[in-house]
Amino acid sequence: MEDMLTIELARRLSDAGLRWEPVSGDRFVVPVSGMENDVFVISEITVDVHHFTTGDVIGFNGTTEWALDSVEQDKVVWLPREDQLRDLLGESFVSLEQLEGGYAVSARRRDGAVERHADIDAERAYARALLARLETSAPEGEQTA
Repeated sequence: MEDMLTIELARRLSDAGLRWEPVSGDRFVVPVSGMENDVFVISEITVDVHHFTTGDVIGFNGTTEWALDSVEQDKVVWLPREDQLRDLLGESFVSLEQLEGGYAVSARRRDGAVERHADIDAERAYARALLARLETSAPEGEQTA
C-alpha cells in the first residue's frame, strides 16, 4: 500500500467522524490477517480479459467467482482517494505544495488561521488536514462522502 492512505490513518478519519456512503470507484481493505494489503475497488461491473487461441475477449461479469461473497461494511476500512479528501476539505483547502520527500496541504481552520499538514504523499497530507478539521469539529460537524 505504498503511496496510498494507510489503514491506520483511514481508521483515524473514521474514528474522528468521517462516514462513508460507498459508491463505484471507492477503495477499501478487509483488515484481517493476510488481506491487509489487498485493496478492493467497488465496481458496478467486473470486466475481465479472456485469452483464447482465436483472440482475446473482454468479458463483462456481474460478480467474480470468489470465496468471499460479501462482507459487512463496518468490517472493512475505506481508503478515501486524494480527490475525495480534497472535496471533503471543501472551502478550507488552501493549497497543495510539493516538498522534498513529500507534500504539504495547507488548510484554513475554523478560526481563520492556516495550518500545514505534511506527509510522504499528497493523499496522506490531505488526510492529515481533514483529520485535523474533523478532530476540532463539533459532533454535528460529521463529514460524509
